[in-house]
Amino acid sequence: MNSDIAKGKWKQITGSIKAKWGKLTDDDLQEIDGNLEKFQGKMQEKYGMGKEEAEQEFNNSQI
Repeated sequence: MNSDIAKGKWKQITGSIKAKWGKLTDDDLQEIDGNLEKFQGKMQEKYGMGKEEAEQEFNNSQI
């Protein structure tokens, strides 16, 4: 999923994101708000992923 699609559908897909990445809180999701860079930062913080790995997770998500 590209960041433009995520930004537009963010409120619709947050439930699916929470199911897939349960360590992300509601506050995290509000802060991310469909922004790839913020998503990458949270994934690095919560899951210990590298920037590229987090970007790949974001892009490969079938949410």
